[in-house]
Amino acid sequence: MTTALALFSGGLDSLLACRVIQNQGIKVKALKFVSPFFDYDLLVRQDEYCSEIFTRYGIDVELIDISAPFLQMLAAPAHGYGKNFNPCVDCKILLVSTAKGLMAHYDASFLITGEVVGQRPMSQRQDTLRIIERESNTDGILLRPLCCRALKKTKAEELGLIDPDALPHFYGRNRTPQIELAAQLGITDFPSPAGGCILTEPLRGGRMRALYNLHQPHLLTPDNTRFLLQGRQYRFPSGAWLSLGRNEAENDHIESLQMEKDLIIRAAADRPGPSGLLRFSQGLADYELAAAIVACYLKKNDARIQEMQVINHGGQSHLLKVEPAGPEEIEALRW
Repeated sequence: MTTALALFSGGLDSLLACRVIQNQGIKVKALKFVSPFFDYDLLVRQDEYCSEIFTRYGIDVELIDISAPFLQMLAAPAHGYGKNFNPCVDCKILLVSTAKGLMAHYDASFLITGEVVGQRPMSQRQDTLRIIERESNTDGILLRPLCCRALKKTKAEELGLIDPDALPHFYGRNRTPQIELAAQLGITDFPSPAGGCILTEPLRGGRMRALYNLHQPHLLTPDNTRFLLQGRQYRFPSGAWLSLGRNEAENDHIESLQMEKDLIIRAAADRPGPSGLLRFSQGLADYELAAAIVACYLKKNDARIQEMQVINHGGQSHLLKVEPAGPEEIEALRW
């Protein structure tokens, strides 16, 4: 049986692309790429996730961690950034190139994506789609089944492996045709369109730009990236980093990111307030500064001196008494 290798985001378009190719008697193996900027948390439950996708949609999916090459590409994308720090064209070239390199492993004859001409202003223009094919060396083997009738024919079409006339013909940003096709295929619980890539956001994209502007390649790791994408962020004169939760869920997430030398800082008493995660600290002065910042955000914070708890990776803790930092001091340390 012929096999197609799919780039699978988990969104409606990639679901439809997989299903319409399956309906032509082609086996589809779906690859879901993850990085600190998209779906990284799925790695801790990948078996559960893959089972969910197969049960709901009949799609065989596998997670591929692309963090290391993505972080390297992000330093200097050949086609530049979008409005913020988003390397949309180079991102797609990287994903497609990686999938191409896995074709032999899965004995795949061609690649598919859920791209639709005109749907995204930067990465899904017709000229950009051709750039992606050329620079990923996938000309002739990259099929976009939701809009292929508007594009140059691929080998899968020329060899009769698929019937393009039986495929949809979508264009532009209107989602109604996709939703109608999903209903015809019995897909009713598809996810809502995502808010977009983290790197398109001014705040978090700006933090990543600031990280790269430090010109310290050893800091460009998935763990550090995930740290910077959470909560309020502060950088100390010593070079230490502090991430501060803004709600209970974010507190829990930040604490889950603790590495061996990191410290969690929170109120010593059972009082509502943020958790802080301190990384790259250089000693007591950093502990005290971090505790003073966390103390500033405690609720019912009337006392001049606050007792704070500092917890290491092994769960051991000690107490610090600090005066809460002032607004001007805090603002000066923001990323």
